[in-house]
Amino acid sequence: MVISWNAARRVRLKPCHLPVSRSSPRTDLAVEARELALREGRIRGVDEEREEHEGVVIRRVRVSTQVAARRLGKRKGTYITIEAPGLRRRDFDLEDRLTRIVAEELKRLLPERAETALVIGLGNEHVTADALGPMVVNRLFVTRHLFSYMPEVLGGGEGYRSIAALAPGVLGLTGIETSEIVLGVVERLKPDVVLAVDALAARSLERLHRTIQLSDAGIQPGAGVGNHRKAIDQETLGVPVLAIGVPTVVDAATIASDAIELVFRELGRQVPGNAANRLLDQLTSQEKWQLVREVLEPVDQNLVVAPKEVDEFMENVAYLLAKSMNVALHPAMTFEDADLVTH
Repeated sequence: MVISWNAARRVRLKPCHLPVSRSSPRTDLAVEARELALREGRIRGVDEEREEHEGVVIRRVRVSTQVAARRLGKRKGTYITIEAPGLRRRDFDLEDRLTRIVAEELKRLLPERAETALVIGLGNEHVTADALGPMVVNRLFVTRHLFSYMPEVLGGGEGYRSIAALAPGVLGLTGIETSEIVLGVVERLKPDVVLAVDALAARSLERLHRTIQLSDAGIQPGAGVGNHRKAIDQETLGVPVLAIGVPTVVDAATIASDAIELVFRELGRQVPGNAANRLLDQLTSQEKWQLVREVLEPVDQNLVVAPKEVDEFMENVAYLLAKSMNVALHPAMTFEDADLVTH
């Protein structure tokens, strides 16, 4: 306990006042960033709505000021979080409900009169937990070429948008910043809207593989795992950017701190008033996480971790998102049609 005691004293004597995005557990989810920031007091410029449908919770967080954006480490905009605890298990009825919910929420975010769209599948297709973007792109019903060469397939095009899709890869494989590739394609195609799909990082194990986030604020690839790349948003591309993501990984410090919390909670129940609990109770949840991170990072053990069922989950959620996007992007398409064209 010597290292833990000293680290705990350092955390306690020198509380961190950096922005949430730097001093807090890594997360791409706006609801988690808001929960962390609220521990330091009320945040002006952030509103949240909550509704529930048959076990699916929808939370809409709106960040309306730059001050609030800095506090949360998130850009101004609307963040819609769809939480479904049963998503980790194969449940066809739940997946059908989620497909319809995601499609409806995405329709509300799409700009009016957006006739053309570019879908970007972010991530590394060679790393399963990071391959969500390319997997979704491979399942989409793309139509840009059909409008030019086979318009009869679309029945004249009524009720269908011109959709193009691209999986640009990652900097380590291409040597090119993803934002540079996307900007070049946007300048050439001139879409009315860009949709970026990416795997996310969560702070809470409770939301891993159980959450879908939609946003109209764009995206910064790799932010959740500390690998910051240039943002893909309206400011950089000149067109509205919608972001769609699912948390597929969590860092080891989060797992360890949550496990320690459970162990000491049980210890406190079995041995009330013990010295170890008195020490730990002086720390906030964020300080406990920082304590574990201080121990793990110097020895390169703060790994980014994915659940063991990640392969099957990625296949299922990629199909769910692609089907939702096919319906949302093509007004004439029914869910029955989407079953036929979603690969």
